[in-house]
This record gives sequence, structure tokens and C-alpha cells, in this order.
Amino acid sequence: MHKQLSCHPLFTVRTEFLSTDERVSLSYDRARLLMQTYNLSLNDIQVCSQRYWSMMTDPIMSLDTAMFTILAAHVGLALGTLSPHIKQRPDLRDLVNRLLRFETVGIYLLSERGHGLDAFNIETTATRVPGGFVINTPREEASKFMPASTPTFGIPKVALVMAKLIVDGEDRGARFFVVPICNEQEMYKGVESIRLGPRPGTSPLDFSITRFKNVLVPNTALVASKLDDYSIPEFPLQAWWNEVWRIPYGTMAVTAPWISSIKAAAYISGKYSMHRCITSKGNSPLPIISFRTQQWPIIHATAVAHVMSNWYPIAIQQTMDMSLDPRVRHGMAVIVKTTACRHFQRCVPEVAERCGAQGTFEHNYMARIENDGKGVIIAEGDVLTLCIRLFSELVLQRYHHAHSILDENLDLLRQIPDGHRGETFNSILLPQAEPTIEAIGQAMAYSAALRSGLPKPILDVYECAVIRRDPAWYSERAGLTRLAQRMREDKAVTAAMPHLERYLDDLQIEGYVSAPIVSDKAWKEYVGTMHVYVGNAVSKSIDQVQAML
Repeated sequence: MHKQLSCHPLFTVRTEFLSTDERVSLSYDRARLLMQTYNLSLNDIQVCSQRYWSMMTDPIMSLDTAMFTILAAHVGLALGTLSPHIKQRPDLRDLVNRLLRFETVGIYLLSERGHGLDAFNIETTATRVPGGFVINTPREEASKFMPASTPTFGIPKVALVMAKLIVDGEDRGARFFVVPICNEQEMYKGVESIRLGPRPGTSPLDFSITRFKNVLVPNTALVASKLDDYSIPEFPLQAWWNEVWRIPYGTMAVTAPWISSIKAAAYISGKYSMHRCITSKGNSPLPIISFRTQQWPIIHATAVAHVMSNWYPIAIQQTMDMSLDPRVRHGMAVIVKTTACRHFQRCVPEVAERCGAQGTFEHNYMARIENDGKGVIIAEGDVLTLCIRLFSELVLQRYHHAHSILDENLDLLRQIPDGHRGETFNSILLPQAEPTIEAIGQAMAYSAALRSGLPKPILDVYECAVIRRDPAWYSERAGLTRLAQRMREDKAVTAAMPHLERYLDDLQIEGYVSAPIVSDKAWKEYVGTMHVYVGNAVSKSIDQVQAML
């Protein structure tokens, strides 16, 4: 939507030459620029409008994972959680306006160090007192982990803190509370932030441990349409899910940058392999893309990028279809995240490796985005845990490979005497959760690609990539021997390779790629910007060196 963003000075700076804190500061500046550029309304955020999804899927997000992390929490979680209450809570309007203008950064303090994904059992308390609530972290394990809460970068921050509402000594269930964290210079009284160490090789951010010591907030800090409703929920777990209702949308949104990243990795490695040559017999240059070992990783990543980018907007529509059961919509988000993220984890390291030493440097993007990608696996719900929850409830019977795997596990479940609560279910069936969910996603993505008319060579390469994930099943159930699978793959790659350059250009990611190895010209220009060490030292003669020895 806003292609000019990639040319903005904030996005053309070479981050590998900056210090850690300079990079963090840059990410906050970039996040502000995105907010100003897209100018989302609160309604855009609440209903996840087309404008909202345009921002979250902008390829620019894949250039700076720290920026995306800031925006995902600020927009999707903080503003999203506040949005349905604004009509009955006009007192929240000033805060919301400051958040929309990015004058204040919103963070989402849900998970605790001692609980992680078991966020239903958080321990932070909000005790009702005359005039408001007192927020406390009762023990170290209840510290909020790991949203960026430091005051280091001159930006006021406010948090939505999930805490147990305590009224007259009684636990009334988990609620969100608006808690000011810091102003431009320092933390607010009673709020403590401990900056965590860096995550190696990633886009840095001031990730933190946050805790509270007798922090008094007013009655209006309670995030609710009715400020006087302190009743105990009849169904506590469902009430908790109602509080964190933005998480399923977040599960969907965090997938977008990684689809763009697969595109970028395919483009970078493909273009590099076309111009990088070795000397062949007869002393003529031979591009390394000539080798099948180079061709498969690149055409694989290219096919995956096309299929995922085609499927993702279709999946968004299904996830946002309010006529569907909320569990189905969340299930769709889980399937998309699982499928796209696992494709990412297989494609990006492989193409980076095929770029040799160049693939290991940050300026060529792939090594950093590979490390950044490990964070998305746990963001908005750990992939494996999400799959286990969905797998345990799954009743879909629609896609052949996935359907067959599901049937195998259903048959096994019927043979287990202690059912899904027993140790056998835990040790035998649960490990099948993620492969089953991924198989469903692969089938959905392939079906969408087929309906959309993607080129047959792309479809065939994608099909071969899926077969590689479970070759035993295709051998046992589809009659494809190992040799037949290899021959099928060879035929698919052979058909696709003549069109590789067009397929790479069709990814429409070139404008967001700054890796200098995409061309000889770009590399030489990049080297020209780097510091050159020179001097006037004179080496000792060999006789002097030998005398010293």
C-alpha cells in the first residue's frame, strides 16, 4: 500500500553499523512512522479492517522484527483490547488518542516468568481498595515476562496488566488493568523494569522483566465497560478467553512478516545464485544456479512463497468471518501460523546455507531473519502448544493426507484404555499434533493455490516439498516409492527452473531487499561504504624476524 516506505531514510540506514541501543531507538522511530503513515482509526483496529490488515501485512514489517513486535503489541493487543469499551468508557478516549498518535507506547503484560503459556494461572494481584486497586507482584515467578518496559528510549509507556482481581480477600478472576509504566525519563513509582540480555543475532529490543510493588491505580484502571462489575465469572476459563480475545487475531497477524521473509530469502538467494559463478572446464564462468543442489532450495523457497502469499489473504477472510464459531476461527489462525512458520524454518536456513559465507552475515538479511523467526514460534501462542490444543479437539475430515493422519490417531485413541487423559495419549498421540495440523494447512494452501490458478510448476514443486515432510506416508498410502518421489521432484524442478527469474520477480519483494549480494553492482557499492583500515607501518625483514626467534 505504501511502497515509498522502503525508500524512507529510516529504512535505508544500514543497521549493521549501529550500536544495539541505536537500533532499538530506530525501531521505535520506524514504528511511529508506520502509525503515522497508515493513520488507523480505533474502529479499524477493533474490527480488523482492510486498512488494519494492510499495515500488518506490509512487507516493510519483515525488515525490522523489533518494529513489528512493538506494533503487534501496541496496535493489535493494547489498542485492540481497549477498543470495544470506548463507547461506554469515554474516560479512556484521551489514552486511546495518545496511543493512536504513538505519543505513548502500549505494552501487553500477560505472561509471567513462572507460568509462560499457562497464563490462566497468573499470580499478579489487583486488590480492591477505597478509590482504586493496588497492583502487586507477589513473588519472583509472578514477574511479567518479556515485553519491553524500560524508560531508556524517551517514550512514555503504559501497560495492560493482567492480574487477579481481589475483592474482600476473594479472587474474582483475571482482569486487565491500565497501568502507567514510565514517562520519557523514568519508571513510575512502584513499577520496576529489568532489561533482559540480548537475543543473539536478532533485531534488538529492550525486552524486560516487569514487576509491581504496591502500585495504586484508580477505579478507572479496570479494563471493562462496567466499572462496578466485580462478580465472580460463572465459567472462569471462558471469562479469561473473553479477556484475551485479541490473541487469536494476533496469532494470525504475527505470521505475515514471515511470509514476506520467505519471499525475500528466495529472491536474495536466487539472484545471488544467478550471478555468482565458478570457473568451469574451458575457463568459462558457470553460474552456481546450474547445479541441482542449488536449484532445489531456491525453487522450493520460491514456490512456498507464492503458495503462502496466495493463501494468507484467503485465510484472513476466513479467520474474520463472524458467522463461524470462534473456535473454528482461532483454529484457522493456528493452522496458518503453524504451516507458514514451519515452511519458514525449513526454507530460510537452507537458502542461506547455499549462499555460503555470504549467507551468514547480517547485511545479507537471511541469518538475522532466521534467528528472529525463532521468536515468532512462541509469539501469540507457542506453535506446538497451539497445535496440541487444536489437535485434541479436532474433528475435521476433509483433506486426504491430513484426514488419513487424523484417522490413524483417532483409531489409536480408541484403543487407549485411559483415553485422552492418560500417559499413552501424552507419549504417543500428542507428538502427532503438529504434523497433523501442518498437513491440514499444506492441503488448504495447495487447494487455494490450485483454485487461484498459480502456475503448475509452482504447484508441483510445492507438492514435492510437502511429500518431503512425510515421505513414509506417501510411500505407504499413496504408492510413491522413494525413487518415484525423487523422480517426481526432478520433473517438477526441471519444469520450474526455466521460469525462475520471472517467479522471483513476481514475488514483488525487490523494493524491500537491501542485501548487497543480489548483484555484483550492489555488492561493490556496499563495499564502498565500509570503513577501510590503512596505515604506514613497515614490516620487519625476514632476517629480523628470524633473529627475534
